[in-house]
Amino acid sequence: MGVLELSWESVVARRMARHHLSVPSAGGAADVVRAMAGAHAQVLSAGEISVALRLEGATREDVQRALWVDRSLVKTFGPRGTVHLLPTDELASWVSGLSALPRPRSSVSQEMRMTPEQIDQVIAAIGEALADDDLTVDELGDEVVGRTGSWAGDLVMPAFQTYWPRWRQTISDAANAGVLCYGPNRGRNTTYTNPHRFAPFKPESTERALTAIVRRFLWSYGPATPQHFARWLSISPASATKLFSSLAGELEEVVLNGQSAFLVRGDTDFTAEPARGIRLLPYFDAYGVGSHPRELLFPGKAWDRALARGQAGNYPLLLIDGIVGGVWHQRRSGSKLHLTVEPLRTLKAAQCRQLDAEAGRLGAIVGATPVLTIGEVTVGAHA
Repeated sequence: MGVLELSWESVVARRMARHHLSVPSAGGAADVVRAMAGAHAQVLSAGEISVALRLEGATREDVQRALWVDRSLVKTFGPRGTVHLLPTDELASWVSGLSALPRPRSSVSQEMRMTPEQIDQVIAAIGEALADDDLTVDELGDEVVGRTGSWAGDLVMPAFQTYWPRWRQTISDAANAGVLCYGPNRGRNTTYTNPHRFAPFKPESTERALTAIVRRFLWSYGPATPQHFARWLSISPASATKLFSSLAGELEEVVLNGQSAFLVRGDTDFTAEPARGIRLLPYFDAYGVGSHPRELLFPGKAWDRALARGQAGNYPLLLIDGIVGGVWHQRRSGSKLHLTVEPLRTLKAAQCRQLDAEAGRLGAIVGATPVLTIGEVTVGAHA
């Protein structure tokens, strides 16, 4: 049997279906986030929209309930070391895999650095301090310094025209160790908590956890190459290639657009029906960030208009039949949500009706009345 050759159209249709962007899911928020291999949540409101738009009839409040009441989701550090929403029942696997990834060479100055022993001390202190309560970063800092030593509180980290204490370098490490995640905001203050308070777990073996991350990525974004995986996870291409090679028996080679790529072995069901419809994805939506080849997802004018030096996520995306066909911007004013959508080609009448419906869906998600304008988006990335 020869190598399976796939069309880009069939790959797009499968990814859209698996991301619940073709038909919203009737399930729960954790199932949707699972299908995305994590929802980017550096800007939490955007992450909430990403999840809600994939759920039938859901709002941001439903996602917030899953985070802070049901605890089926957890806000923590995920792929690329950035803040993500992850399913709570997969947290043990994620932290075991992420903590096993090769660390990039430290670029911090000598006066900022900590020894491996000091890092371990801080991580242990963070876990102990958060074992019984949610703490703000300042409260957590007091606890860490009290449990380790004054060296942990030295103001050596340049940050926003000020300096942060040395221990704050380890926040993401503590998350990958499974002893820190985000708690609900206290007013305008971020809080942290220990996930073992609401979801005790035991770490998985490194091999099993790394295999699980590869399988999640390929299920959501396959077929893909080790280079695509490296970019998604922010590891070196050499490390990704080595990991894929170690899993050769579990992966299946296919051809997409004349190039070799991989799927999980046996996961080769593709539909002949192309993706259809209009979707408005917020900043850093997982579909745009994780999907490759990027030049096919962002064709023609979309490459320059919807990417920032080749990086996805900086602009909210207009999807036309699963392909990036424009950008958009939202501005809240009282009870109204002003949406400006900039298509890169003329929309057909049916697509305009779909865009109206999508605007209505966004309004329902955030609890505002949408006011839609089709025209140029004049603000820059992250606006």
